[in-house]
Amino acid sequence: MSRVCRITPRVSHDIEAIADYLATQSGLDRVGRFLTGIDSTLQRTAQFPQIGRKRDEQYPSSRSLSYERAVPYFLSLAQDDIELLRAVSGYQDLTALFDGYP
Repeated sequence: MSRVCRITPRVSHDIEAIADYLATQSGLDRVGRFLTGIDSTLQRTAQFPQIGRKRDEQYPSSRSLSYERAVPYFLSLAQDDIELLRAVSGYQDLTALFDGYP
């Protein structure tokens, strides 16, 4: 059975914000490479749902898998699918981002 990574509206917004920042700082070519890398990371996560670091301190039963060190992806297993909780810069206050989640 193949798993699916579900992208919530919050994660979609997170990714758009990162892409917007990269576009202003580095250009559209950089955004394209970033989005391709995210896609590869999500495919790998769907294939190996236990990959990455456990992050129970951020959110129970969650994991993160870094892409380009500054962008951890927080994942939670939901049945056979994977739900992305956040896609954030590692420079942000991660504890504050998960207060009161979901």
